[in-house]
Parts: sequence; C-alpha cells; structure tokens
Amino acid sequence: MLTVQGLACARGGVPVLREVGFQVAKGQALILRGPNGVGKTTLLRTLAGLQPALEGSVDYPEDDGAYASHADGVKAALSVSENLAFWADVYGVVWVSPTLQGVLESFDLVDLQDRLAGTLSAGQKRRLGLARLGLINRKVLFLDEPTVSLDRFSVKLFADWLQNTHLAHGGMAVIATHIDLGIDAPELDLTPFKAAPDAQGGSDEAFL
Repeated sequence: MLTVQGLACARGGVPVLREVGFQVAKGQALILRGPNGVGKTTLLRTLAGLQPALEGSVDYPEDDGAYASHADGVKAALSVSENLAFWADVYGVVWVSPTLQGVLESFDLVDLQDRLAGTLSAGQKRRLGLARLGLINRKVLFLDEPTVSLDRFSVKLFADWLQNTHLAHGGMAVIATHIDLGIDAPELDLTPFKAAPDAQGGSDEAFL
C-alpha cells in the first residue's frame, strides 16, 4: 500500500501544498486533479523521492516506485526495441523476448520495433516512453500527464494496459491528468491543499 500523511512540498523553494494525505491499495489508482500550477507535478516528484518533502511522510515498498514525466525518455539513436532493452537494464530487470513482445503489442509498437526512435512521430515516441513502464517491474507508478501527444486510440491503449495489466497484477498508480482515462479510480482535487501565498519554509530542491 502507498500511504501519504501530512505531506507538504515546495517548488523552487516556495511551499505549494500542505497536509496532503491519502492511501492507494494494491490494484488501485488515484487521479490527481487541479488547475495548472496547483502542484500536481511537484507532488508526484516528491512522492517519487526526486525532491525532499517539507513535512509529512510517504510510505511504499522501497525501490518499487517509478516516475514518468512529460519527457519521453527516448534515445533517438537507438531502435524502439533497443530503447526498451536500455530501460530494462537501467532498472536491473532481466527480461525475456516474450515479455518484450507483449509490451510491444500492448503499445502498438510491433511494426516499429526496428525503427530508430529519432524517426518516430511525437505520439509514437510517447507510446515508446510509456511502454518502458511495462518492462521495468515497478509496482508503484507516478505518472505526470502520461497521455500528452497521444490520439484517442493511443490513450485507450495506455488505459487498457494500466487497468488490465499493471493494476490487475497488483500494481498501483498516482496519475496527474486533465482527461478522462476511462479507468475505475477515485480522484483527488489538490486545490484544498494549496499552501497559503505567504507560506515560508521551503528550500531550493534544485540544489539538494
């Protein structure tokens, strides 16, 4: 289970959220809502351990989380298959060909597997960036606008993988998105947790 209690986090040294708390059980997802600038990305980065919290606690199995940002994390000089193999190696995952094939099929990349990533369209690169989540073997995913650049068909591909593969096998996800993914998940509006405009006490996480 992912448990968050009394969490406060900052962006650029300025507190943006206070007293955030929630739980996500195995097989469940949580959708983060709120206007631009409310702190969705900052919260996800804090949950993933990429920047320190000002207060509170985040508890989930150690080394079992992964963060996916707006960036695709694609290496242009590698093929689609080589990119996926690269990310599996980065996360220390021993994978086999059937696993890779299943991921390629889930994200409609079979016909593109030998193409250089640098020649892909924006949507294809996004699908490749998301496909790595199927290989890295992390149970807790922190996803920041995962469907950017995706058409309706590709959004459904991702949502199907998330619901029927990742969550169905006991995974968890916290997702910041402005669209309806069509998955069965509660929503958390971050607006009530917004820090006061004159809040103090943050540090510049860029230098930590």
